Amino acid sequence: VQLVESGGGLAQPGGSLRLSCAASGFTFSRSAMSWARQTPEKGLEWVSAIYSDFSTLYADSVKDRFTISRRNAENTVYLQMNSLRPEDTAVYYCAIGGLSTYSRGSRGQGIQVTVSS
Repeated sequence: VQLVESGGGLAQPGGSLRLSCAASGFTFSRSAMSWARQTPEKGLEWVSAIYSDFSTLYADSVKDRFTISRRNAENTVYLQMNSLRPEDTAVYYCAIGGLSTYSRGSRGQGIQVTVSS
């Protein structure tokens, strides 16, 4: 199993970033996928999930600002992040699993997102 995140970096408050996660080594199309983030203060926090039927869930803190999507033909899951806030600063991980299972599944190496002026 391999999960490789890309697309992080520095954004200004109110700006946007798009994260990608390239997956391999498992049946991607049948798997729920999540994005989570981690900071020293809050620990690991679930952000969003997309299921095999393309249904989606979001944490209240990112609802209406972030959009999760997937392209099964490319084994890739995305996280479009708009209206970024300083409190969105974290290391972002993609993980196999939905809301209730992502913390027990495999996850990528993580990618830094920093929101600052």
